[in-house]
Amino acid sequence: MENFVFAAIDFETTGSVAGYPVEPWQIGVARWESGAYRFWEHWLRVGERPFHPRAPGRHEAVRDELAGAPRLDALLPEVRDLCAGIPLVAHNAATEQKCFRDAVPMERFGPWIDTLKLSRALWPDLRSHKLGDLLVTHGLREQVAELLPGREEHDALFDAAGSAVLLRYILDLPVCRGLSLDVLVNPDLMAYYARRR
Repeated sequence: MENFVFAAIDFETTGSVAGYPVEPWQIGVARWESGAYRFWEHWLRVGERPFHPRAPGRHEAVRDELAGAPRLDALLPEVRDLCAGIPLVAHNAATEQKCFRDAVPMERFGPWIDTLKLSRALWPDLRSHKLGDLLVTHGLREQVAELLPGREEHDALFDAAGSAVLLRYILDLPVCRGLSLDVLVNPDLMAYYARRR
């Protein structure tokens, strides 16, 4: 486990608004390597556009910073430095994959480990598999808060760290020790979907 290198990523986005694409406005990365985390984050420019009324996060408080921030493609050298050639981790990874596809379509990051899918495979009976709920259920929220004092859910760096901490917790479970990367990338969700019928 200590030798497993990965980078957990989270994007906060504008949400869906008619006439506008969904765009990321914040990126957070928590890279785990040699028994320690390396954190990186950046605001992302979205311009003068509306956000979905229920889009979470503190985007309203940082609109001036967002107006002067770079786009994701301009940060590609830094993102490559953190993320290229290693497994990437996200909670509901489809969102992060889409943000990358839209901004830098020629880049191929991954393989992707989705902690949402892993948690559904491991705990199909849980009422909620939201990241924040999982962190509380497994007693991990305080660990994330200690890593990033003053941060909360729906902050890209907090959520990236939350995904990283959750993955490390999962990998330390006796039932998960020694799992192959292929199983982590493609967990068996049959029990989860059977319970939803």
